[in-house]
Amino acid sequence: MTTAAPGRGTRDSERPEGPEGSGRARGRPRSELARRAILAAATELLLAQGPGAVSMDAVAARAGVSKATIYRWWPTKETLTLDALYFQLTEPTPEPPDTGTLRGDLTELLTGWIARVSDRPFGRVIGTLVTEAATDPVFGALYRERYVEPRRAQARLLFRRAIARGEIGAGTDVEAAVDLVYGPLYHRLLHGHAPLTQEFAVTVVDVVVAGLAGNLRTFIPNGRAVAQPPP
Repeated sequence: MTTAAPGRGTRDSERPEGPEGSGRARGRPRSELARRAILAAATELLLAQGPGAVSMDAVAARAGVSKATIYRWWPTKETLTLDALYFQLTEPTPEPPDTGTLRGDLTELLTGWIARVSDRPFGRVIGTLVTEAATDPVFGALYRERYVEPRRAQARLLFRRAIARGEIGAGTDVEAAVDLVYGPLYHRLLHGHAPLTQEFAVTVVDVVVAGLAGNLRTFIPNGRAVAQPPP
């Protein structure tokens, strides 16, 4: 990820010079520098102090921009908070991985997400936001629009590519498939009953891909492989 790690500020080559990001790094428009600095500042506050600390004043001071610059992209602190979270937990490339197989695509997508979410206390932050979304319908709609839906859209594309390649059936319920791959990961992230590891993500991917491909002749109950007759 090209944003600076929270607590260390924006890299010199990406730091806006002046309140409106008047300096221009080579090959990168100054408006993009300011936008990334704002997202980095919001993330620092989000992780260090929680969602309540993300105010336009605090972000502007930390990012070295004016509040007008922030409002150019985010009308409220809630939209900024959710975009900062999504920005930090998403691959820096605009398109999800395309390895040529569903298993490869899902493995790359999920293990990359786990590497980022495990690096810092994102679980606590996401838990707070989920609780707020459950009690505040307006925020809940915003949470799903700005954080949940973009991530689901990435996963949908992977499954649709797999359908086009003939890896899984044309009648696959893509929405249910997305739930199957992300549900176990968020379950561990939010409840903490077991480690959220890349190995676990690979296991989830293997089970889901085998099921969708109709290749459930082998499954692993309680860690012991058992041969199953084909359907």
